[in-house]
Amino acid sequence: MFDNVRMLTSLAGLMKNKDGLRQAGERIKAKMEATRVTGVAGGGEARATATGTMRILEVELSPALVMGMAGDPKTHQLAGTLIAEAVNMAIREAQGKLQQAVSEEAKALGLPDMPELSGLFGLTS
Repeated sequence: MFDNVRMLTSLAGLMKNKDGLRQAGERIKAKMEATRVTGVAGGGEARATATGTMRILEVELSPALVMGMAGDPKTHQLAGTLIAEAVNMAIREAQGKLQQAVSEEAKALGLPDMPELSGLFGLTS
């Protein structure tokens, strides 16, 4: 209960410092846009690269997988599964980086560790 009171007190103080909050959000957004994460599936057969804002930049498939897709429907289906797995892994990695950046900014602003702070900074995970 006392942790919730402390958290609310910290948030009330932070709301008075809207410029600091806005600047922290801008720093987080810039950091996440510059962050690159890669998800890998199938032992490296499929790779997906994303930004920290969860935007997929690139999907790579191994030459062997691409060649197999042309002649075998099962390999084609496997490729789709591997792509989805790699993309989802990249997004999970980006979400972790976002939570880390939000936590760092929250600590710099004197706030306790609260995972739901990404909403305050205008970010979603």
